[in-house]
Amino acid sequence: MICRLAAAAVAVAVLFPITTQAQGVPGGVERGARDGERAAGPVGAVVGGAVGGVVGGVAGILGVDQRPRFHSYVVEQRRPSYQYREDVRVGAVLPEEGVSYYDVPAEYGARDYRYTVVNGRTVLVEPRTRRIVEIVE
Repeated sequence: MICRLAAAAVAVAVLFPITTQAQGVPGGVERGARDGERAAGPVGAVVGGAVGGVVGGVAGILGVDQRPRFHSYVVEQRRPSYQYREDVRVGAVLPEEGVSYYDVPAEYGARDYRYTVVNGRTVLVEPRTRRIVEIVE
């Protein structure tokens, strides 16, 4: 059983990291489980889900390679910057009024989020809670 688990972990680790970078934790878990199951059966699904969540969380909602492109896109859009008196940080909740939120283009794979510019910084926001989930620099 341990050898089987180790083999599944190696297979998933080798095949998996590149495919999850732009997915965030939920997408990473889902995709990792799927890819792991294909590579190593049910054990691979368990290992792949765990590895995918970690890789997705490290990479953020936007993948490392997507951040510069997305930031350039936002600059080209010339969105106004909301002046926020608090620290612009992941987890901060933006006010209900005065902030304009914009759809993230489908090509970036973050359809469940919106973006805005706060104190000159591009941020991704969970629209229901208005919580900053990623700062894109």
